[in-house]
Amino acid sequence: MKKYRTLLFDVDNTLLDFDAAEDAALHRLFEDQNFSLTREVEADYKKINQGLWKAYEAGRIDRDEVVNTRFSLLFKEHGKEVDGVVLEKKYRNYLDQGHQLVQGAIELITDLKDQYDLFVVTNGVSATQDRRLRDSGLFPLFKDIFVSEATGFQKPMKEYFEYVFARIPHFSARQALIVGDSLNSDIKGGQLAGLDTCWFNPDMKPNDTLPDPTYQIQKLDELNGILDAL
Repeated sequence: MKKYRTLLFDVDNTLLDFDAAEDAALHRLFEDQNFSLTREVEADYKKINQGLWKAYEAGRIDRDEVVNTRFSLLFKEHGKEVDGVVLEKKYRNYLDQGHQLVQGAIELITDLKDQYDLFVVTNGVSATQDRRLRDSGLFPLFKDIFVSEATGFQKPMKEYFEYVFARIPHFSARQALIVGDSLNSDIKGGQLAGLDTCWFNPDMKPNDTLPDPTYQIQKLDELNGILDAL
């Protein structure tokens, strides 16, 4: 009998290359605004954006505040007043078009889909994640897609995982594994929900948090080896 029956996959920087999609979307947005996207400006954006998403994951602010204020805060730091909501809509349109796959993603999911029950568990905007997954070819390989915007909760909140578990037929946490790149939302969230966890860590970053993930992989195809061994 297999140890796992259900595999839960994060999307951004696990299956889809969010960094590449974000970079392309930001350049198109800044070209539209006739504003130079220098390394300094891009670093400021990432600092503001990551800070807002961490506050969202901690439950201190809602998703709308994240996406509708990040560009107004950024441009204000650089002496320009903009409508954050308008820029978010433009950025979202560009980001929706980014569906670059992480190396080995489509091959891995194709190999696993007939052996396990596969589900997507992702923070983000429903329309964006839906389009990117469809355009990448990944969407039909999963039994269901759970996006934080639609659930009303987000990883690593226990309520998010409870929402997901309640909608997977015959779900057993003891037979489920979550795979993701984020130590906070995926690994910590999975552990809080009673799941085994697999940290996708392509850059082999140090893990300064406790407890450790159940497994760690540098390349997606290494997951096959772990599952086969079990």
